[in-house]
Amino acid sequence: MTKAGRCVAEVHAGVKSAAVPGITMLELDTIAADIVTAHNCTPSFLNYHGFPGHICASVNDVIVHGIPTERRLVEGDILSLDAGAIFEGYHADAAITFGIGEVSERANLLMDATEKAMWAGIRQVGHGVRLGNIGAAVQAVGEAAGLGVVREYVGHGIGRSMHEKPEVPNYGERGTGMKLKTGMAICIEPMFNLGTAESTVDDDGWTVRTADGELSAHFEHTVALTDDGVKVLTDPNIHDVDLWEEAARG
Repeated sequence: MTKAGRCVAEVHAGVKSAAVPGITMLELDTIAADIVTAHNCTPSFLNYHGFPGHICASVNDVIVHGIPTERRLVEGDILSLDAGAIFEGYHADAAITFGIGEVSERANLLMDATEKAMWAGIRQVGHGVRLGNIGAAVQAVGEAAGLGVVREYVGHGIGRSMHEKPEVPNYGERGTGMKLKTGMAICIEPMFNLGTAESTVDDDGWTVRTADGELSAHFEHTVALTDDGVKVLTDPNIHDVDLWEEAARG
């Protein structure tokens, strides 16, 4: 899973650097495909229940599952990039959201809060910790920022399948839910909206949008509970949660 996680991080870096005004979602999808192949991995998303892309490319009001198309990015867009890779049968999955050129102050607030919420959830992870603690931490950040906390789509376990039990909601109450244990891996992935938390699905059966047309952001990491501690497998720089804490304090 570590190798799959590093591949996903490289996909994020490569696609983000190429995501400039004028490029199409399909061109970004091709870049992602090439990176996955170069890492001797296979894509988790392509043909998953019929999904037609190597990545999910969700622009502006699209919450998740955006299909790569000929749509061209323009200055001021925000793009949520969700990618997954498989190495020797093991999956990793992660998402980031970033702006294309200059974006609005409200868009930056949304993206910053969503990423902060993801890390708030990750910092809860540990052997014996209940899932409700993670959801409560994520929810608190979103609600404090006045954002809509999406409930229909949640995080998940991961391993030999991309989506495994348990579900990892972005809301909850501390002290509730199943207990995590060493040997598990989960994906923590808050999705926050500038307006309502409600969503709609396009006729393609995949593209999930905010019900009011407001912007949405999505961040995700694959997190493993190992004998050596909690590891963030899809972070390109810092894989150990303790090291991330030190960097954050610095």
